[in-house]
Amino acid sequence: MPAYNAAPTLLKTLSDLPANVVDEIILVDDGSTDGTIDLALREGLTVIQHKQNRGYGGNQKTCYEYALNHGAEYIVMLHPDYQYDSRVVGIAVQLLKLGICDVVMGSRIRTRQEALAGGMPAWKYIANRLLTITENIALGQNLGDFHSGFRAYRREVLETIPF
Repeated sequence: MPAYNAAPTLLKTLSDLPANVVDEIILVDDGSTDGTIDLALREGLTVIQHKQNRGYGGNQKTCYEYALNHGAEYIVMLHPDYQYDSRVVGIAVQLLKLGICDVVMGSRIRTRQEALAGGMPAWKYIANRLLTITENIALGQNLGDFHSGFRAYRREVLETIPF
């Protein structure tokens, strides 16, 4: 979990994770000032703390590097901001284990109404839609949320990505 000031939503995200689906939950903190680290430690998470804020990309890289260096076969990145349905993490992992998919990407935007009612500002929703449409056209894809904070990878795939 890449985290920055995630204390208000961390417990809610964790409480929806299905039991016996994950071996370890890693939280990489990027300079939070709201007690995220203390809360994560109390919940038994493995916590990595950046000395200085590395930004979202740097935070993701630390998450992936830790998981790969510690032998994870299936790696799930899930933002602890409760914009993603953590109840389906087990389904994503099953799709990987069965060999149906090499990568599974979640979406926080099932409908416009749901995204906006869930707290996504209108400007962010519009920007996300425009970026996703542009990237889908440019890359010949059909993703619902190109910048998803819920991604699951088979180890072999993540090892090929030069991050």
